[in-house]
Amino acid sequence: MKRTRGLTAHYTDGVAKANVPEQPPSLRAEQVRQTRAALIGAARRLFGKDGFAATSVEDVAHAARLTTGALYHHFPNKTALFESVFEDVHADLLAASVEAASGAHDELELLSLGFEAFLDAVLQPEVQQIIITDAPAVLGLARFTELDERYAFAAITATLASASASGLLRVEDPDTLARLLLGALTRGGMLIASAPRPRETRDAVAKSIRALLNGLSGAPRTSEGEALPS
Repeated sequence: MKRTRGLTAHYTDGVAKANVPEQPPSLRAEQVRQTRAALIGAARRLFGKDGFAATSVEDVAHAARLTTGALYHHFPNKTALFESVFEDVHADLLAASVEAASGAHDELELLSLGFEAFLDAVLQPEVQQIIITDAPAVLGLARFTELDERYAFAAITATLASASASGLLRVEDPDTLARLLLGALTRGGMLIASAPRPRETRDAVAKSIRALLNGLSGAPRTSEGEALPS
């Protein structure tokens, strides 16, 4: 059994909770859920295509086939709606990272594959517009950082701590390193978003992040993260 089955659990905590059986919701609760989902889905499509500034609450309500009054019943303003969209996209990014890292044979590969799944997602115009272009400005740096860390920080920190305990990586401060890695991913996403050749930039960013992780390794590795024979 692969040791990473336990490691991947760090990433799946948030996803697994969504699959825990719950009591059937009341009709009213189900209506509320469906209305919010319709608004978030419509806003995600419009924010992803046209951007936050060019999208009005009336546009979102029309796309969701609801009234603006219904929208304001669930969200006090457009920024609050955007925040929910941001969290919706982040949940999808987390799920993609979990799937990409599921076959990893150690913590180093687990991190590398999860990070590269994020970089792949940034190639998608919708994700790029919402997560990279609009989110820092719309949410403000403090709130953006808080939400960004909410989804991956604990998982990255736990994986770094596990890798350090096993001797795979030399990490003195997993919390600080996790925040630095998240910052590198955000900056890497910005580089991809502004690049004339996004795919080449994505590959260059991924290679640099792997090199950074390899530099923390207790054993020499190739640029692809494979351990060199001793």
